[in-house]
Amino acid sequence: MLISGWGNFPIINARIHEHWSVNQIQSFIKKNNEIISSGLLRSYGDCALNNNLLSSKSLNRILEFNPNQKKITCESGVSFKDLINFLADYNLTIPVTPGTKFITIGGAIASDIHGKNHHLQGTFGSWVESLRIVDANGEIINCSNSENPDLFKATVSGMGLTGFILDATIKLIDLNSALIEQKTIKAKDLTHLFELFEEFQSKQFSVSWIDTNSNKRKIGRGVLFLGKSIKSNTKLELNEPKINLPFYLPNKTLNKFTVGLLNNTYYFMNKSGVKTVHFDKFFYPLDIIQNWNRGYGKNGFFQYQFVVPKEFSFVAINRVLNKMQEYGISSFLTVLKLMGPNNDFLLSFPMEGYTLAMDITLSRKSLELAKELDKIILNSNGRIYLTKDARMSKDIFWKTYQNIHKFLEIKFKYDPNNKFQSLQSKRLGITL
Repeated sequence: MLISGWGNFPIINARIHEHWSVNQIQSFIKKNNEIISSGLLRSYGDCALNNNLLSSKSLNRILEFNPNQKKITCESGVSFKDLINFLADYNLTIPVTPGTKFITIGGAIASDIHGKNHHLQGTFGSWVESLRIVDANGEIINCSNSENPDLFKATVSGMGLTGFILDATIKLIDLNSALIEQKTIKAKDLTHLFELFEEFQSKQFSVSWIDTNSNKRKIGRGVLFLGKSIKSNTKLELNEPKINLPFYLPNKTLNKFTVGLLNNTYYFMNKSGVKTVHFDKFFYPLDIIQNWNRGYGKNGFFQYQFVVPKEFSFVAINRVLNKMQEYGISSFLTVLKLMGPNNDFLLSFPMEGYTLAMDITLSRKSLELAKELDKIILNSNGRIYLTKDARMSKDIFWKTYQNIHKFLEIKFKYDPNNKFQSLQSKRLGITL
């Protein structure tokens, strides 16, 4: 069947294998090659694509839960939506969440996802106490900071290349309520936006939207959203999408003119001030639309997300925005976040600095632009997020992920024949 990531690029012919027992998973891994794990297929590019996709969706059980110790053990196919809803009854929640609730625990670990609170809480992997993985021999291995720590540090952030994650034990935090106090501040340009981030860096949650169409004088103007969880009796319940986009829009629907109109409208419709919003709306605004990715047309799109160290962040992001305008290419979904320190997971994306993510319609010209942006990121000592990547070159990857050699030593130890690989790992020269 034809399968793609969330960006609808690339599209490949592959088989999704779904097994209902651990024994079946072990047997499948022993008998097959070129395997990669898959969950809800929300990774944007080709990191979860290959000939054989071993789905985790049937592994959707909670195995153990101790609310007093604030720990839960669940299978890798449990979705964030289901887990958050379950935990809400106990006034607990997961510490870190990305911009969609439609991802699995296994995918969150493999990508070492981050959220609007990375500057304070770190990545999701930092809250994983232990996990179990099926290796290339079909054997189950327990991993943690104290048991097989090498495999643990390679598996968290390892993009599914070390084995198949069965389940994990995750540390939890208290949930005040379903409500977030949101403070909105409009920034007149990039300088102003960075000043606001630094001023409010102690806030619990922070994220900003940037207008990529603003003129040179106002380049980088945007809207900063600050949030903090507040106490109330409102019960948290995450819902299914309320709107469905049942078909692909024409490929050129999102062009420079329409995106510019959307950007301008969005900037002016957001007013500075404080209001109370629902957890779902604050963290997952796009989840209200099912299949929103179809808005980019059948040709698809790619998300370009990078991070650069704090000392280079302003200059690098300013150059990126200017380069986009030079190419006449815009992005409506453009998100800037402040990130905290690095962690010890070998292929983890975050570093202390700023990350910018842009959804860009796929075209020959936009792919040429991405190569130019790569040069800016490389010269700024930054890197590109593997979970969002669909087109980075091997050269850029090996120059920006400094722990790749250590990662490969551990992968070879547990998977010497590269049983676990993806289109991305082959493209980047991680596997042959």
